[in-house]
Amino acid sequence: MESKDVALSVSKAILNGEWDKLDGILSSDFTYTGDGMYLNKQQYVEFMKGMRAAFSDMNFEFSHIVSEGDVVSIRFVVTAKHTGSFMGGAATNKNLKFSGIFMRKVKGDQVIQEWQATDLLGMMTQMGAGTLLGYTIFGVMFKKK
Repeated sequence: MESKDVALSVSKAILNGEWDKLDGILSSDFTYTGDGMYLNKQQYVEFMKGMRAAFSDMNFEFSHIVSEGDVVSIRFVVTAKHTGSFMGGAATNKNLKFSGIFMRKVKGDQVIQEWQATDLLGMMTQMGAGTLLGYTIFGVMFKKK
């Protein structure tokens, strides 16, 4: 499997709620750095489960994919409905559209590292002021590298 296919398989597993599959795609020493957080594999999977539970009708669009060596960079656009609690903010039932970019380092058929930047301000603004406050409090709870 090509690096870009391995990198994309992470997002596809998250989108489809295939947690066992995701566990096999991420290496045991996987790390995530992004959006003010530094997570190990277990923390990342739990965060993604929470995200997936908070948004219904979720769809990913991958508008740009660049692969060089073992690193794949992907620009994404997400559309979803905010139907559950997320990052300290209650469900708003609002339709959201937000974007970002991530880079995933691939080794063989596993992802060993991810760096991500999401337009969280744009997302939280669409969700409302209460969510912005919740996110601020949530950010303090995670260790930063």
